[in-house]
Amino acid sequence: MAAANAKGGKRILEAKGMTKRFSGLVAVDNLDFYIPQGAIASIIGPNGAGKTTFFNCITGFYQIDEGEILFDGERLHGKSPDQITRAGISRTFQNIRLFNNMSTIENIMVGQEPHLASSWLGAILGLPSTRREEVATEDRARELLEFVGLEGKGDMLSKNLSYGDQRRLEIGRALANKPKLVLLDEPTAGMNPRETIETTEFIRRLRDELGITVVLIEHDMRVVMEISEHITVLDYGKKIAEGLPAAIQANPDVIEAYLGRGAAAAAVPAQGNCIKKTFATTSGIQRKVNHRGHRDTPRKA
Repeated sequence: MAAANAKGGKRILEAKGMTKRFSGLVAVDNLDFYIPQGAIASIIGPNGAGKTTFFNCITGFYQIDEGEILFDGERLHGKSPDQITRAGISRTFQNIRLFNNMSTIENIMVGQEPHLASSWLGAILGLPSTRREEVATEDRARELLEFVGLEGKGDMLSKNLSYGDQRRLEIGRALANKPKLVLLDEPTAGMNPRETIETTEFIRRLRDELGITVVLIEHDMRVVMEISEHITVLDYGKKIAEGLPAAIQANPDVIEAYLGRGAAAAAVPAQGNCIKKTFATTSGIQRKVNHRGHRDTPRKA
């Protein structure tokens, strides 16, 4: 399946020697990283591994100190968040960030702003071109609400949606930008098992139906191993493993990063079911942490 969707192995996103420091803290350390176009990829690692910092560097919230970032063959680092958005990258956040006092359809319409041509003057004068664009923007927003499963809820304030619907709305707003690449930061955090299954299937639809490359940070290892075609593992800002899910499951360095050296030593000779149990345990540990509202913060170098 990965080969069928990778479009000849072209790399849509690539980082070379990427480093981000915060004074004496190294959040991302000389990272080489790539995402195949058309893939569903995951970035995993213990809390504080640098995952969200990596997303913030990709989207221009932070500027990297060393290295380079390429998107679709073009230099990305040095650009502002709005320039990166217009280039075709959208994201969601670890903690949901919606316009709470705006309706769901208005949240989606805001996401289309990078591609709108009308000016404030056109809005004041009520120019026909501005009105046509407003109608097209609202029609597109309703299409996206239907796609994300929020049909009929366009007039609801976003703060009145259920937690799962708020997550879907945030993804819908990201899709409104017409992205080539979407970054999802812990899309199933805090969800019950049913919501997790529904969200996992929804993420597949982003790639299969819209042709969007998807990169997610996720702590639920069941989700990661089920949906991912390419996985990168970070620990203390460094890449410790990269590859297919089966290889990541069997990697002692990955198990050690999550559960300690003793767990890694026990897992190596057993392989198979032992590895699966290890990652199931890890998934449970991370879910408990997620419900406490952790933050992905850099650790000392």
